Amino acid sequence: MTRARLVPDDFVVPLALETSEFRLRPLLIGDVVKDYEAVMTSVEHLKGLMSPGSDWPVDLTFEDDLIDLGWHHKEFRRRTSFAFTVMSLDESRCLGCCYIYPASDPAHDAEAYYWARQSELAGGLEERLGVAFRDWLARDWPFKRVAFPGR
Repeated sequence: MTRARLVPDDFVVPLALETSEFRLRPLLIGDVVKDYEAVMTSVEHLKGLMSPGSDWPVDLTFEDDLIDLGWHHKEFRRRTSFAFTVMSLDESRCLGCCYIYPASDPAHDAEAYYWARQSELAGGLEERLGVAFRDWLARDWPFKRVAFPGR
């Protein structure tokens, strides 16, 4: 069964958000090396963040991550969910990810998740990412009510 599109057919999906310290852009299969390194150095921070009670990304293999990125890419193209990598401005490091999914609660239009790599938490990157991501969703996306589960 194919999931319904998350945004209208005539909506032009924003492909980037850039701040003075990072760039959000679509998460692609070619990002797997940088993404996997960011995820695996942030396991303790990520456990349960995306789904309460889940131990993801414990035991995540490189191949599993590649499959996940392929799925995210396909969902993006189908407009049924959107995954963005958070890259340093020079594209040398993955700093985290942002996701937009269909809402599980009918009171919302979408659910959004975000994370920054564990090594960046003390410097406040995740908070700044959250503010920029929320502002971007409110300003450039068609959603009226976005849920941020766990936040």
